[in-house]
Amino acid sequence: MKKYALFSGMLIPVWLFCGVLIAGSLYPGYSHVDQAMSELGALEAPTHQLSPIINNFPLGVLFLLFGGAVVSLFSGARLAQFSGLLLMLHGLASISAGLFACDPGCNPVEPSPDQVLHNLSGLVMFASLTLANLLWVYLARKRVGATGFSWFSLVCLIVSLAVMPLMAAAVESGEAFGLYQRINYGVSVIWLGTLAWMLTRLPGTMPVNARST
Repeated sequence: MKKYALFSGMLIPVWLFCGVLIAGSLYPGYSHVDQAMSELGALEAPTHQLSPIINNFPLGVLFLLFGGAVVSLFSGARLAQFSGLLLMLHGLASISAGLFACDPGCNPVEPSPDQVLHNLSGLVMFASLTLANLLWVYLARKRVGATGFSWFSLVCLIVSLAVMPLMAAAVESGEAFGLYQRINYGVSVIWLGTLAWMLTRLPGTMPVNARST
């Protein structure tokens, strides 16, 4: 059962890619380069109801399953378990972002309460996944002896953070925000899928030092 839960992490990047591609194809004139992914579920968007159903909600469940598997797998290793809890928090925030749709265009001068909650959910998603990535720069060597994955985690973290200033500038210019957002989140979920793949290759009952870290 744990193996299947870990497999959900490998499914996340594939599901995200397909879900966004499908929703975008049903939104006439939608630009994956210039528009945010949240605009697929924005009020008045043609995919307003569909997007959270095929993106936010199932992805949230997959994050909850995978995060729970990480918590279970590393019983007694509190820092590793904390990374799993962060992934579960990310899943809850993904569901919340789908429940509270952003305003048309997702960048209003006077945001509605739903837009504020959507933005807060997005902030929690970013912070939780980024921190989980950061923790595995250390945990990869400490817990599973995977120095290569430690370096991979660091590279993914640097790339995802490096595009943040570009995203901020794109909000002002109105150009290429979607591209930078996809790089930011895409790198993060690829990192997650790789983590899941690595963990599925471990013995089902991995010996873990019970000391807190």
